[in-house]
Amino acid sequence: MTKELINKGIALPIMETFYSLQGEGYHTGKPSFFMRIGGCDVGCYWCDVKESWNAELHPVVHIDTVVQKAVESQASTVVITGGEPLTYNLEPLTQKLKENNFNVHIETSGTEPLKGFFDWICLSPKKHQNPLPQFYEKADELKIIIHQKSDFDWAELNKNRVKNECKLFLQPEWSVAHDITKDIISYIKKNTEWTLSLQTHKQIGIP
Repeated sequence: MTKELINKGIALPIMETFYSLQGEGYHTGKPSFFMRIGGCDVGCYWCDVKESWNAELHPVVHIDTVVQKAVESQASTVVITGGEPLTYNLEPLTQKLKENNFNVHIETSGTEPLKGFFDWICLSPKKHQNPLPQFYEKADELKIIIHQKSDFDWAELNKNRVKNECKLFLQPEWSVAHDITKDIISYIKKNTEWTLSLQTHKQIGIP
């Protein structure tokens, strides 16, 4: 029965929910209610939430319970993240969120089909598992994680695939941020269509 509910998107493995400020990208500083869904087969070696990968480690929660927590937070924006949240059918969850007048954002690597209703799609593609073509047409924000200098080539490859209105961000990978941020700043000064994204939530010590 539990597996059937998950397959239908009626219940989901929820690693955590919390009300905080968006720490990175275009909406940095915006108060948001975060839903982190467990499960990911992309497996970036530098991922800072590896504990999200195994969905079986996290309780399966009915979407009504999660939506009620979002309502109680008094946030106007909900950010769905992971893991890779599009591993699941998010249509039931996002429909209920829209019925409660939330702006619904998603952060995804784009490796799974888009299933849900979203006001903002942040695409963060990974080299070892390319996004599906549909995400380049739909992404509102392209966020490339820079771990080493060769990642700039990956950034340009993806920049040339997204729509013209898509917001472009380069973000230092946290474990090497002290060293690589200077390179990112130099790159952006020469390639001015890009904007620097920092993980400000980690810098100021909030979730």
